[in-house]
Amino acid sequence: MQNSLEGKVAAITGSASGIGLASAEAMVAAGARVVLVDRDEAALTALAEQHGDAVVPLVVDLLDPQQCATLMPQVLDAVGRLDIFHANAGLYIGGDLVDADTSAIDRMMNLNVNVVMKNVHDVLPHMIERGTGDIMVTSSLAAHYPTPWEPVYASSKWAINCFVQTVRRQVFKHGIRVGSVSPGPVISALLDDWPAEKLAEAKAAGSLIEASEVADAVLYMLTRPRHVNIRDMVIMPTHFDL
Repeated sequence: MQNSLEGKVAAITGSASGIGLASAEAMVAAGARVVLVDRDEAALTALAEQHGDAVVPLVVDLLDPQQCATLMPQVLDAVGRLDIFHANAGLYIGGDLVDADTSAIDRMMNLNVNVVMKNVHDVLPHMIERGTGDIMVTSSLAAHYPTPWEPVYASSKWAINCFVQTVRRQVFKHGIRVGSVSPGPVISALLDDWPAEKLAEAKAAGSLIEASEVADAVLYMLTRPRHVNIRDMVIMPTHFDL
């Protein structure tokens, strides 16, 4: 699949770490130029030094409505066009609902749902005008199963699953593909709040996957012939019991 995205321009939110970073590196390896969107300026600067002109760092706090609204204009100013948009930025809240901080719920739902909708809304006119484009959203296995240990997070991903499938139906006539990748537990910053013993147990049991393995699935979806749209790909560890 070497150079399968040659000449393409992509933008990925939450690209300083985890699935976003792994997807960015996979796309660069496949020949794309990638706009790295994140609020972590130091991490983006380091990645730009590492990858050179293949990446363009763009520091944006997507939870700031004014900054969020500048995302697409800044992308176009920097690279002139956009072929692929990967809405990947997200937050995680697990545990019992009664124990959740309500301000944390607001923050997570805003980033996981509202920001994705706003970003896709802002990207669509450019892709519609060009008559082509790919929109990819990082969802979750939790979008397909009422996961009892993460009701807030799962609800955000159920909303995104509906959003992806309805928007896809609206825009396929414009030559735009819309899909989501739904990983099970991934070794990433989203699991930082897991107890150390739970994380170690899951790793030993083979119940976690690597971000690079999710990125491989993203790249596969993006490199299908234009008449093929994989609307959702569920990826989970072989030994994950769900």
